[in-house]
Amino acid sequence: MDKYSNITQPAYVIDEEKLRRNLSLIQGVARDSGVEIILAFKAFALWKTFPLFRQYINATTASSLCEARLAYEEFGTPAHTYSPAYTDYEVDDMARMSSHLTFNSLTQYKRYHTRVRAVNADIQLGVRINPGYSEVETLIYNPCAPGTRFGIRSTELPERLPDDISGFHCHCHCESGSEVFERSLAHIEGQFAKWFPQLKWINFGGGHLMTRSDYDVPRLVKLLQGFRKRYPWLKVILEPGSAFAWQTGDLVAHVVDIVEDSGIRTAVLDVSFTCHMPDCLEMPYWPKVSGAKCTEGKHTGAPHTYRLGGNSCLSGDWMEEWQFDHELKVGETVVFEDMIHYTTVKTNTFNGISHPAIAMLHSNGELEYLRTFSYRDYRDRMD
Repeated sequence: MDKYSNITQPAYVIDEEKLRRNLSLIQGVARDSGVEIILAFKAFALWKTFPLFRQYINATTASSLCEARLAYEEFGTPAHTYSPAYTDYEVDDMARMSSHLTFNSLTQYKRYHTRVRAVNADIQLGVRINPGYSEVETLIYNPCAPGTRFGIRSTELPERLPDDISGFHCHCHCESGSEVFERSLAHIEGQFAKWFPQLKWINFGGGHLMTRSDYDVPRLVKLLQGFRKRYPWLKVILEPGSAFAWQTGDLVAHVVDIVEDSGIRTAVLDVSFTCHMPDCLEMPYWPKVSGAKCTEGKHTGAPHTYRLGGNSCLSGDWMEEWQFDHELKVGETVVFEDMIHYTTVKTNTFNGISHPAIAMLHSNGELEYLRTFSYRDYRDRMD
């Protein structure tokens, strides 16, 4: 933790060297497989890093007007856009700032396709398909769960697609391995391949966690090469989010108090699970804390063991428990590892709690603060 010794307030710290390592791997997969891999803003949208990203990738994907505008204005290229529901008051601007626009349903397509093409004659339109198959076990993250609002079943598609539909979009993964993609691909082809001759592109969505240490990258490349050999006219697109920022940085926090009740000790921190790490409570999952062993919800009573509590007034803003190798003290640094993806995009100001700063640790050891937050950021949300 010595590298964080000068950080006295909460901060997300991105390690440039680790980020470049991920970008290089992703660039290599795209090159070797002949597909395009683009950044999904829903997992990472820190625009001050875009000059670095543009050295490795050429495009991004958006799911809202704000994300499409970020792609167009800050990344410098039109977005590959998909939204579950386009609206009358935003669809024109989204079309203007997009190279691809995917409809979630045939009713949305019928309502907007003419209007979208009137705004942007060069835009490529697609529809999202639902293969009815996903190995994502956590239901709130499973896009193919029964009753899903995402995508069109094969039984609902006409034999002949509308003339201005040129692509399919399919998303059914979440931090998944290449073996999962292989099984999913069999379902996708089995149900939808008969429409492929009518298409120009297919987007296999996100959740391909190719930068995870145990991910079988050669297997992914082989799968993509095989698919392209079977359907050489189709441009293939992947749009992972987590893979880009996976294990590229930490959330640096500090102990501000230690309290005890009913034999349970809680180290109260200057960060919040509900404000700064919401997926920990939603999924839930137990993040890794440097120098500590997590018991994953079990109260063990072992020495130097603490709940970690957030600094909001939400009663459930805590997780248990972590065993340290020493007694924690007020002022001590606590580092939550791998806290860059799906955090900076999901932080909120519940209770008026400030966002942690965002910093970049450069390869030369210099710590550059990319963004700090103040009262004005909280106030302006209500302006």
